[in-house]
Amino acid sequence: MSLITAVEVVDVRFPTSLTMDGSDAMNKDGDYSAAYVILRTDEPGLNGYGFTFTIGRGNDICVLAAQQRALPLIGRDVAEIVGDIGGLYRELKSDSQLRWLGPEKGVEHLAMAAVMNAVWDLAARRAGKPLWRLLVDMTSEELVDVADLTYLSDALTRDEAIALLEQLVPTRSDRIAELAETGYPCYTTSAGWLGYSDDKLRRLCQEAVDAGYKHIKLKVGANRSDDIRRLGIAREVIGYDTNLMIDANQVWDVPEAIEWVSALAEFKPLWIEEPTSPDDVLGHAAVRKAVAPIGVATGEHGMNRVLFKQMFQAEAIDYCQLDAARLASINEILAVFLMAKKFGVPVCPHAGGVGLCELVQHLSIVDYVAVSGTLENRVTEYVDHLHEHFVDPCVVENGAYVLPTQPGYSAEMLESTLEEFGFPDGTYWAASRADVVASLG
Repeated sequence: MSLITAVEVVDVRFPTSLTMDGSDAMNKDGDYSAAYVILRTDEPGLNGYGFTFTIGRGNDICVLAAQQRALPLIGRDVAEIVGDIGGLYRELKSDSQLRWLGPEKGVEHLAMAAVMNAVWDLAARRAGKPLWRLLVDMTSEELVDVADLTYLSDALTRDEAIALLEQLVPTRSDRIAELAETGYPCYTTSAGWLGYSDDKLRRLCQEAVDAGYKHIKLKVGANRSDDIRRLGIAREVIGYDTNLMIDANQVWDVPEAIEWVSALAEFKPLWIEEPTSPDDVLGHAAVRKAVAPIGVATGEHGMNRVLFKQMFQAEAIDYCQLDAARLASINEILAVFLMAKKFGVPVCPHAGGVGLCELVQHLSIVDYVAVSGTLENRVTEYVDHLHEHFVDPCVVENGAYVLPTQPGYSAEMLESTLEEFGFPDGTYWAASRADVVASLG
């Protein structure tokens, strides 16, 4: 019998603010960070790894919350945990004292994501399968047993969920074979961070086209004339055969969003992402109606499955951009996948953060193989930053994610990364403090 013997949660931060990687209208100087969970067992070579994503200060709060979330796992039988992950999820979720801090939103929900991501990684490693394969090998009933359908029965019942999955069971293997040949299509955001110079924007757009990307995203929303100039540069380089998306990162009120997007319509963006507050269901619906045929995309700050339910019911979005580290891991993500299938909204996961690309490749594969059954209007984000810090980094070729083959959720970081970028005592951050002290004399 294998037991979970310890839980470690590490505050990991990368100084991305120095190069403006990740810069946008709302978040100008983020240091990409992770509250990184390690579930250690007494079985040699078997641990579980997971994380949630933040952008710097406050990551230590997520670390503390994840430690609290994971405490009930210590001393538990690994087989018992991975044998009923739906039951474990509901057990951890039912901690009323921690739940009061949300409920199901904010730091406590980010912590739940980090811990459950590690549990799912542990389950896949123990099964000797990449996570996507572990999930698509499940029966329809097993997948629905995992999914959190609480508060969703007015939009999706258990029987409906099973029926949606059953439709695709006979052809799952066909889609796996297809992805093995083609990969899963992705778009790049790496060309379009708001803090980049025009010359760098031009160069990176050309590199993206040369690398085979058919979708490129630019950040907008800080200055309208700058946006017009930058989108003009992008279209000059990529032409109109390549899709261009724009992302405002929540910076506008609803009327401003409508006016601003209308001013950029000449560049024919495929979608406007996060045009206003991520919680404003009716605001998104109003923007969507006003800016059509430009689509509305949102979800990276979608706090839980109930918000997505309301977005679907209100016909507020054209693209669902759920996040692997904000929703409470696979259990909640599957529920959103199923609702998106029922309401006919394509899922295009967010991945603009450290490690998120490693996770979302698994999610998109599961969505296509087991839930949606189509690649129409679907493309998953890719950001070419920080993959070198992972034991099993994602691979992108010709604008598509290559199917992961290693067991787990691709979430494990290198020990050397933890030693260098662990905060505040990793070698990088210790040296930075020393430099500041020296500069002060």
